[in-house]
Formats: sequence, C-alpha cells, structure tokens
Amino acid sequence: MQPIFLIPAALGAITALGGCLPMMTASAVGVAATSARGKPASNAHLAPTAEAACRQLATPHGAIHVIDVEQAKVNRIIVWGTAGEGAQKQSFECHFGTAVTAFKLRPITASR
Repeated sequence: MQPIFLIPAALGAITALGGCLPMMTASAVGVAATSARGKPASNAHLAPTAEAACRQLATPHGAIHVIDVEQAKVNRIIVWGTAGEGAQKQSFECHFGTAVTAFKLRPITASR
C-alpha cells in the first residue's frame, strides 16, 4: 500500500512547489537587474553646495535661516529652512542631487 500513497503525495508536492520555481526565477532576475544598475554615488561632499544653491532660490522671499541640511539618501541632500520675516515668513524644503531637483515654499500659519 505504500506505493499507492506515495503517488498522490508526490503529485501534491509537485503542485505545491510548482509556484516556487517561477517566483525564485523572478527573484533572481530582480537581483540581477538591481546589481546591474550599481549603487548611486554619494553626494555628501556637496552639502555646502546644496545649502548655497537652496539659499539662492529662497533669497527672493526674504531673510533666510537654514534649519537643517540632511543627507536623506546616498545621492539626495535635503535643505530645510525659513524665508522672510513676520507675517510673510515661509518654510522651504529644497532637494539636491548634483543640482536642485525640487524647491517647495509653504506658508507658516499662526499656532492656535
């Protein structure tokens, strides 16, 4: 009776493992694609350049105060600060890779 029991068990195992092979193949392809791209180069040495470029964009909006310069990713620096004074004060967020890639101004509302 053992051979009769082994046939359904083997068929069940083949069916259960049938989905694993395509998933393992897809995973291997994904890993190969990621490694082919390589790692992005660090731009940490550009932090002073990023701050200066972001200050320049914020200058038309008034007095500038840089709050933080952060290495957000290996190839992205984010500069946060404020521009303007009094009721005209706004916060800014500036993204920098090898140049400014995004600059956002937001009004600062009075606290409640």
